[in-house]
Amino acid sequence: MMTVKLFKAALVALRVNVLRSILTMLGIIIGVSAVIIMVALGAGAQREVDSQIKALGGNVFMLMGSFRRMGGAATAAGSVQSLTAEHADLLEGELPSVAAVAPEINANSQVVFGNLNWSTQVVGSDNRYLVTRNWTLGAGREFTPQEIASGGKVAIIGDTVRKELFGEGDPIGETIRVSKLNATVIGLLDAKGQDLGGQDQDDMVLMPLRTVRTRLTGLNAANPNAVQRLIVKVHDGENLDYAEEDIVSVMNSAMRISANDEEPFMLRNFSEMVATRAATQAIFNSLLAGVASVSLLVGGIGIMNIMLVSVTERTREIGLRLAVGASPRQILRQFLVEAVTLCGLGGAVGILLAIAAVAVISGAFDTPAYIEPQIAVLSLAFSALIGTFFGYYPALKASRLQPIDALRYE
Repeated sequence: MMTVKLFKAALVALRVNVLRSILTMLGIIIGVSAVIIMVALGAGAQREVDSQIKALGGNVFMLMGSFRRMGGAATAAGSVQSLTAEHADLLEGELPSVAAVAPEINANSQVVFGNLNWSTQVVGSDNRYLVTRNWTLGAGREFTPQEIASGGKVAIIGDTVRKELFGEGDPIGETIRVSKLNATVIGLLDAKGQDLGGQDQDDMVLMPLRTVRTRLTGLNAANPNAVQRLIVKVHDGENLDYAEEDIVSVMNSAMRISANDEEPFMLRNFSEMVATRAATQAIFNSLLAGVASVSLLVGGIGIMNIMLVSVTERTREIGLRLAVGASPRQILRQFLVEAVTLCGLGGAVGILLAIAAVAVISGAFDTPAYIEPQIAVLSLAFSALIGTFFGYYPALKASRLQPIDALRYE
């Protein structure tokens, strides 16, 4: 009951100087909102990472050619085209831990339907690509063995391509022109959305490997069966470190690479690649949150300053209360509750401001952000703790005033 009375008295004291109270709370408001926004961005990025790893299966490797040096400069990864579709079959046959291996080549192409056209990525592979990348068909069918072997003029399109060329219409059975090749749409992939790099995963056309190689990219004179990469998916529950060692061992044996030779390929774990990007983002967000926390410290110092001013201004009031029987402990609690109330209100406003800011950021910049309820509660509790810490000294100073000296104060 006494605490409720002290809280009401604190609100009355704050209303006496409303503008000063608001300006004092600004440091807490800005600090709390900034910290919550940074943590929300980090939580959103982590959720995006989890969804990406879940979409990939978390047990997927990318095997691609290494780089070569030309004139002292290193070319891009994959410029050495040493991998072939036969390597995919070899890995599946040799390693029980491997669920599927999909050979892949890519080409950028203009896709046309009627008077509409769209520039997209064309992926050449087979049905194993759907398995390794956890793609599911929303409509239509997969490639037949005959279409894969002969390089059939068929295509499975992503949801973005469907929207751009067909709107809400049904694309199954329609004929599209991919570069100069007419192809029949036989399947539609379920939508996945953007990856962590901001790339639209649904903006793609999947065609048989032989079709893309002979009709779009052209044959590699040095290695006609070359592919740009192999996507390797191992069975759930397999040890990824052991699986990686087995893949490297089989590839070295197939390519006759000795222990002293440089491997003409690179192996990357998809989940590690995604997690590395997320870890970098988390470090960046932590640094920003640390900088934002400084404003909480500044806000706390402002609280102490204003409370000292308040004690000085209300010295006679304190002396009168002590003279009529108030104990130093009651005076201490009065000013301490006032400081906590000031910070608590600032923290509450900061939380509301953070919620609004996160909604604006997510909508305007398409950036994943999520405010965890426990973070909001902890922020409010932390702001009250700041009020307790920085308000204690002014409250203690008020409680130690002598009644006679306080009543004489001018």
